[in-house]
Amino acid sequence: MDIKTASALRRLRLISAPEAISFLLLIVCSVLKRTTDFNAVPAMGMIHGVLFVLYVLFWADAWNRTKWPVKTAALYFVLSVLPTGGFFAERMLRREAEASLIAARARKEGVVNA
Repeated sequence: MDIKTASALRRLRLISAPEAISFLLLIVCSVLKRTTDFNAVPAMGMIHGVLFVLYVLFWADAWNRTKWPVKTAALYFVLSVLPTGGFFAERMLRREAEASLIAARARKEGVVNA
């Protein structure tokens, strides 16, 4: 994996958890708006919207660089629209990055899979 691909995956991984947290906070703010006089939905909605747009941009860049199959790319996109999906995406991306790092080190040392 080249450095640009690794950077794209890292950006997507780093934005996925904050995007999930903002989604959950937006849901909490929506409930509070309906049940109390507290209304943080406009501010939280804008924060979540910015994070979601960043997630989609980073997802598209990662998909372009990694050449994921459509099924894998669709999974990462669907995880972005689920309230806790960003946490699962972050975990999956971390595992993918670790596996590619191990594979790169093995190639560098001349280890061949049998």
